[in-house]
Amino acid sequence: QVQLVESGGGLVQAGGSLRLSCAASGRTFSRYDMGWFRQAPGKEREFVAAISWSGARIYYTDSVKGRFTISRDNAKNTVYLRMDSLKPEDTAVYYCAAGAQMVVSTALVDYWGQGTQVTVSS
Repeated sequence: QVQLVESGGGLVQAGGSLRLSCAASGRTFSRYDMGWFRQAPGKEREFVAAISWSGARIYYTDSVKGRFTISRDNAKNTVYLRMDSLKPEDTAVYYCAAGAQMVVSTALVDYWGQGTQVTVSS
């Protein structure tokens, strides 16, 4: 089992920045590919970003490319999502995810965090 706990969400004005953190415990963190998803009210959960166990492969959904940066520190069992130039449409609950493969879809996720709210005001 892998337990994931997100932090760093909050309320920010459009154009601002936030950094989300996801702390992992349980089985060896460095063996898992990690990612971030988000879910806005009334919408399905969607992929945001993913990073391989080594950090060598990174993917982003088109709407966040150039604004969001995913990274990981295997020594700290933590994955991060740096979010810059935030827009109101980025408002959602953000979920950390772990899987044995690149977690670019919900079907590939083995473990979920509980989520953290990000609200971007206009």
